[in-house]
Amino acid sequence: MIQEEEKLWKKGHKVVIGIDEAGRGPLAGPVVAGAVFIPKKDFSRLRKNKFIRDSKELTPKKRKEVYEFLIGSVKWGTGVVSEKMIDRINIFQATRLAMKKAIKDFEKRNKIKADFVILDGMMKIDIEQKQKSIIKADKKVLSCSAASIIAKVTRDEMMIKYDKKYPLYNFKQHKGYGTREHAKKLKKHGPCPIHRKSFKCSSLDNAR
Repeated sequence: MIQEEEKLWKKGHKVVIGIDEAGRGPLAGPVVAGAVFIPKKDFSRLRKNKFIRDSKELTPKKRKEVYEFLIGSVKWGTGVVSEKMIDRINIFQATRLAMKKAIKDFEKRNKIKADFVILDGMMKIDIEQKQKSIIKADKKVLSCSAASIIAKVTRDEMMIKYDKKYPLYNFKQHKGYGTREHAKKLKKHGPCPIHRKSFKCSSLDNAR
């Protein structure tokens, strides 16, 4: 299958970045977006790596291994929006903001300008670059798959740090998602400062 990046290169775009997010569903913690540009010279080699795929299809151990490989092999950036901002502007707008932040971080970190952006899902963001939204891009587009891994591991590591600060909730295990264990902890101890006050407890069992 011809990748979207290759199609866009043929149309004259040089810096095509893929974006994906992690953390829209949890009851606690931030939402994080990753932005990835795979240089043309490395594209064929990286495409052969069967582990660069949707982060949800990898075990935590393999995901971290691939993350370590990616940050040394691609050009990337991340954007983080806190639970307080999520409560203030809603999760949809917070996700869009995280994506915009990821683009800015990518450009600042790598000192290059993105000229086309591929987004996972039906998301559209207010940016100057041309953009294209693709449903399940994290499964179909190599740079979006890589972005999903970078976003997920970045957020997971943040939640592991939060676990040390708020040990009553076992964030290192469930990463803030609505598991039954998290529901029990929340019922027993009440919310802590990183819980999203705008998220309803009734969504605990259904949150992903």
